[in-house]
This record gives sequence, C-alpha cells and structure tokens, in this order.
Amino acid sequence: MKKNGSKNRNVCLIPSSAHGTNPASAQMVGMKVVVVNCDSLGNVDYEDLKKKAEEYSDTLAALMVTYPSTHGVFEEKITDICDLIHKHGGQVYMDGANLNALVGIAKPGNFGPDVCHINLHKTFCIPHGGGGPGMGPIACKKHLEVYLPTHPIIDCGPASGIGAISAAPWGSSSILSISWMYIKMMGSEGLKLATQNAILNANYIAHKLKDHFPILYKGKNGNVAHECIIDIRKIKSETGITEEDIAKRLIDFGFHAPTMSWPVPGTMMIEPTESESLSEINRFCETLIKIKEEINKVKDGTFDKIDNPLKNAPHTHVELTANEWKHKYEREIAAYPSATLKSYKYWPPVARVDNVYGDKNLFCSCPSMDEYKETAA
Repeated sequence: MKKNGSKNRNVCLIPSSAHGTNPASAQMVGMKVVVVNCDSLGNVDYEDLKKKAEEYSDTLAALMVTYPSTHGVFEEKITDICDLIHKHGGQVYMDGANLNALVGIAKPGNFGPDVCHINLHKTFCIPHGGGGPGMGPIACKKHLEVYLPTHPIIDCGPASGIGAISAAPWGSSSILSISWMYIKMMGSEGLKLATQNAILNANYIAHKLKDHFPILYKGKNGNVAHECIIDIRKIKSETGITEEDIAKRLIDFGFHAPTMSWPVPGTMMIEPTESESLSEINRFCETLIKIKEEINKVKDGTFDKIDNPLKNAPHTHVELTANEWKHKYEREIAAYPSATLKSYKYWPPVARVDNVYGDKNLFCSCPSMDEYKETAA
C-alpha cells in the first residue's frame, strides 16, 4: 500500500464467519477491523460486504476470509467477493485453516485471493499447538512476490523483500518433516480421499443429529462443508442446560467435547475431519442423542433442574464409590449412561471445574466479533 501511495489504507474487512485469528492478526498490525455480517445460511452477506466496501473504499486495505468458513459452509460467492474487494483497491487474504475440505478437489488460487496461508495442522498432520496452529507456507500472487521475506544470513527472497520474519527462513525443519512424510505417504489420491472423507464425515454427523439438535448453518442444498454447528440456545432457554453441561457430560461417556460457543455463542462446533472411523462417529452421535434424552428428562421434570447428571458431570470414581450418594438420580445413571461403558470406561480424574467468568471470559484469547463491532461503531 505504501509503494502505491496509499498509506491511508488501514481498514480490514472480516466476515463474522472468519477464523478467530483473522481479526486478532489484523488488529495486532494496527489495522482497523470492520466486521461483515453473514446471512441465515452462514454465507457472507454480500450486500453488507458491498455496502462496507463502498463505505471504506478510500481506506480499504484488505479482506480476510476463511474458506470454507468457520460456519461450516462453502462461501457461494467467493469469486464475486474477491472481485469486489479488488474493485475497491483492497487485497484478499484467504485463511487456510480449513484446507482439509479443499485439498485435491479445488484450487483456492482460482477463487481470486492474493494471499493464502497453508495451515499444516489438521490438513497436513500437524496437531494444534507445538509448531503453532498457523505455521506453514504462505502462498501469494505474482504481484506480491517482491515483498516476500528475506534473511540476513541465508540467501533467500527478493532483494526488495520485507526482511526476516523468523529465525529459520523456511520454518521448523523438525515440524515440516512430519508434513512432508505425510504428503509423500498419502500421495495425491490419498490426500483427495482424506478431503472427501472429512466432508462426508461432517455431513454424516449433521444428518444423524438433525432431528435431535438444530444444525445452525447449511448450504442451499442442505449440506455442510467440513464441520457442522449444533444449536443449544433453545435448549438452554427451555431447560437451563448449557453447552458447557453437555461438554462435561460427554466426559462421562469418554469423549473430549467439541468446540463450545465459537464461532457462535451457545453452540457446539463439531469437526470430525477424516481421521475418525465410522464406528467411533456412530458412538459419538449415539452419545449426543442419549444426552438429548437426558435433557428431555430435565425438561419434563423426570430429572431435577439443578441436581441432574448433566449439571453434576463429570462423575469421578471417588464420588461414585463413596458410602453416601447425595444426588437425586441413580449412581448407575451417572457412571454408566450407556451399556457399552460397562465394557470400556474412561474415569475422569477430577470432578467439574467451573469456568472462570467475570465481566469477560478470562479464557478468551482475543476479542469477540461483537466486541469488534462495538469498537467499529
């Protein structure tokens, strides 16, 4: 922007469906974040985007978009979205957090973005944490090549580049070798199959659960992308059972809970990827259906609204083997809500540890989209 004499361009448009690191990254480099709304299907609201692109046309620097989005849908107008931003002098950054829904079946470069980072976690076998969730190669269009990083010791990058951005110019060799081995062993057909399975698994779960929990966002054909969001908000208003209660109860069944309350408060985002077997996916769906049956018992009064298996979960072996049982439901309901658990049971080492809440959730690493909206206003 400076080279083009556009030092005033500091606005970054970010859809509310974007990955959480996007607004955080833009804000860290001093950009003004302007949130773009989404429609009822979870897609970027194109009319709202158009309005804000026009409003900030003279100061628009970039759009950061996650495709497919964190809402679990493929943006239907992704090419039009990129064209619109370019028309108003901005650049498009595509977040590669969900490339496990694209590898082998689509070419993101053809959608119109100027930059795309290729997350190695999830898609290319690197777990979250460790090497860093956002670590991986960053691809750009030809016109941005002159700005690529250089290094003071290793001869790499263009002479006009921005300088070093890390001690190791090509990332962590100990981490990158894992992805290299994964890609070599999978091959092109294997990587494509992994993508297809990731999408299939997410849609299978959405289909299995749709009669028990509302699926918040679906494409116009009724399908999701690589993940699905189940809506707990009506359950919460009717019974007092929250997404946190469901997450804690899942521990009694031997499951680590999916993502809670993000990207939408009062929901759970389920992303099975390609790595879960059909039997495990079925067991997970059956567990959530069983939990929904317990929620129904809270609703109809069979279970007490305060003293019930969900509000007290998870249950430890210490509590369950104590001489005195203080709850209004049976020990067996607490410990073995599913018959299969009598053959194999994970025992949580500690009972419920409540989250810490003040004016803001202390565990939130970056402001919510609502907070960005307030700041922009």
